[in-house]
Amino acid sequence: MILLQTILAFVVVLGILVVVHELGHYLVARWCGVKVLRFSVGMGKVVYSRRIGPDQTEWALSALPFGGYVKMLDAREQDLGQLSPEDRKREFTSQTVWRRIAIVAAGPIANFLLAILIFAGLYSYGIPEPVAKLRAVPEQTVAYQAGLRGGERITAVNGEAIEIWSDLRWKLLQLAVEKTAARIDIQRDNPGPSGGTILDTVTVPLSGLEAEDLEGDFLGKLGFDLARPKAALGKILPGGPADLAGLRSGDRILTVNGTAVADGLAFVELVRASPGKPIRIGGVRGDRDFEITVVPQGHAANGRTVGRIQAEVPLAPEMTTSSSPPLKAIAKGAEKTWDTSVLTLKMLGKMIIGEVSLKNITGPITIADYAGQTARIGMVSYLSFIAFISISLGVMNLLPIPVLDGGLLLYYSLEVLTGRPVSERFGEIAQRAGIGILMTLMVVAVFNDIVRLIS
Repeated sequence: MILLQTILAFVVVLGILVVVHELGHYLVARWCGVKVLRFSVGMGKVVYSRRIGPDQTEWALSALPFGGYVKMLDAREQDLGQLSPEDRKREFTSQTVWRRIAIVAAGPIANFLLAILIFAGLYSYGIPEPVAKLRAVPEQTVAYQAGLRGGERITAVNGEAIEIWSDLRWKLLQLAVEKTAARIDIQRDNPGPSGGTILDTVTVPLSGLEAEDLEGDFLGKLGFDLARPKAALGKILPGGPADLAGLRSGDRILTVNGTAVADGLAFVELVRASPGKPIRIGGVRGDRDFEITVVPQGHAANGRTVGRIQAEVPLAPEMTTSSSPPLKAIAKGAEKTWDTSVLTLKMLGKMIIGEVSLKNITGPITIADYAGQTARIGMVSYLSFIAFISISLGVMNLLPIPVLDGGLLLYYSLEVLTGRPVSERFGEIAQRAGIGILMTLMVVAVFNDIVRLIS
């Protein structure tokens, strides 16, 4: 069932992105007066088609469900001798260079516009997300050395307002790629007798992160983790270890084996690490202290044995939901799309010079896996995933690699500068080189996918 859901989620993502991309080419081609012969979703042999419109454009589904194309009237591919003078004027290569640039660029631009619309819709709707509040900061981390201890609520990074955890992660990732220090504004509890909160600013250096750190939980390496609620018990399953030991719903857990417990997640981790071993739990019930010994039952999970006491421990972080009016949501969506595009290009550049590992290149297997995961989480996560993949598709298509839109745009830019088109011989050689580059990238991506599956 999960496999079918993953495949379906991937097919939907692929279909949406291909249709939007090719629709960009199609609409601008029609706007420029170019005759479109075929609009295909998929590559290879046509399995279904229907002709529509005054030009009898063939709308088709093709056998290979990867990619798509818009086939225009083109003198390089068709004999125009039998066509009327009116149709010959609508041939692609006879158009001005600026029209050809507009038609080719329209595909990637359509992907960016899709991302902006999705983000704008999500910002306008309002997304419940964890607030940017820190869990206890481990010693020997740069966050601890900067003065963060846990419990602080982050309000800004380098002057940009921060409200939710994903914004914090995004901003720190951008700075980490640039190896730029983060100036973090925080709000923390006042330890003095007057109580309340105090404002402070700390500077966290990010230059110590290695290239491989950006591939995983780089926030954890810095010492940042999402704050969790204090350890307390919810529902107790009858007959389980917690019930038999005398623990009750509402009990607040303060210590385990005499060591203070920071929060609910720390308590769960201690229980999971103690299958079959007695642990001494100290806590508060109402206004009375208690101490109870419980033996977690061992359960197999992911190839190892973990402890469970069959008691619910709430772990949901503090959440907030904020929505923006339509115009502001569109502006935020455009900003998010721009920042993501710039970060993608920076990561590609650092891969080329060796500062970021090629392991970051992902292929269809990983994309399909993420599509399935986000679809199972919920519509908000799934739509966000579509937006990010749409941006990646737009950026990749603009790279100056022959056979991609960016390669054609490079040819036309040279034509603008020199006043004459690129020679056919040069175009053929460049196209072969471009196919070689794409095949190499695909091999690397599939290899990385397989390694991720195995590991």
